[in-house]
Amino acid sequence: MSLDKPYRDIPGTTIFDADMARRGFALNQFSMSLMKAANRERFKADERAYLDEWPMSEEQKRAVLDRDYNRMMALGGNVYFLAKIFSTDGLSFQHAAATMTGMTQEAYRDMMLAGGRSPRGNLYSEDSGNG
Repeated sequence: MSLDKPYRDIPGTTIFDADMARRGFALNQFSMSLMKAANRERFKADERAYLDEWPMSEEQKRAVLDRDYNRMMALGGNVYFLAKIFSTDGLSFQHAAATMTGMTQEAYRDMMLAGGRSPRGNLYSEDSGNG
């Protein structure tokens, strides 16, 4: 029996809940493995071979290889675990977040310094006057 999930109606938002945690378990475990320098070195030497050691779906592996963080989150990745991947690539959290929004790092920084993303268009359908 699935639970009612009214939060699924928030445009552009992926909620990391228990179902997503189950779906992304191996992806998140892989990400956490990158906390160890030896694992980061192995991953950087042959990404595909290292990924194949983890019981992830092919779609999850492809998202990692493509560095498609939005897809990784849709497949159960938790952004705090995924941070280990972009840190391995030498990228800041700000840089990765900018890529997830389709913005340049500078535009993302400026938006955040100005108070963040507008809630307009990012509310539940019934709250936005569209529902």
